[in-house]
Amino acid sequence: MIEKKTSRLRRAAATRARIALNRAHRLTVHRTNLHIYAAVISPEGDRVLVSASTLEQEVRNELSAAKGRGGNVTAARLVGARIAKKATAAGIGEVAFDRAGFRYHGRVKALAEAAREAGLKF
Repeated sequence: MIEKKTSRLRRAAATRARIALNRAHRLTVHRTNLHIYAAVISPEGDRVLVSASTLEQEVRNELSAAKGRGGNVTAARLVGARIAKKATAAGIGEVAFDRAGFRYHGRVKALAEAAREAGLKF
């Protein structure tokens, strides 16, 4: 039987292989029960150009009154808007979305939609 994490990593590898062929900047997402992380990685895959997560002090301050803090859709929307703002400031307007094998719903979907609304093109 294939474990849950192994299966997710297999799906992630397939997605990353397709993105690598396009030579595009990659917006990658990682989520845990408590936090969500996003990073824009260079086309070569060797450098993180910008990143955002629920661990950042500004995001934590905005979520201080919210229940659950970093592990919810509200936090994912904040991180999505923040990563889009940072990416456009760094001169990155278009990215390929790498959901790292996670299903496209809930927090992952909220982050992606918030990034699109903030001006990032997928």
